[in-house]
Amino acid sequence: MNVESQWQTICHKDDLVTHSGVCALLDNAQQIALFKINDDEVYAISNWDPAGNANVLYRGIIGDNNGEFFVASPLYKQRFLLNTGKCLDDEALAVNNYDTRIHQEQVQVLVA
Repeated sequence: MNVESQWQTICHKDDLVTHSGVCALLDNAQQIALFKINDDEVYAISNWDPAGNANVLYRGIIGDNNGEFFVASPLYKQRFLLNTGKCLDDEALAVNNYDTRIHQEQVQVLVA
């Protein structure tokens, strides 16, 4: 069976605080962590911290590693790149990342 991807509207872009995260629930019951970097740049990754085994990444601290934004887990401080989900501190760890866009002032996430 072929699963079609679609854009899911999460919120208005002004509902998000720059350099801060929020948790959202997708229609497919996945929790995501959503981060607004500036007015035109939003990232979404899984909210599940694979090291801490908890849905907490939206509470992490956003940082920059050579121009690539990451979130540091609030539990054990592993840093996950927002554009790929790759862990900078342990290559055995990673989280899912999701395509995002701002369409007519609405933040949308591509859901499979």
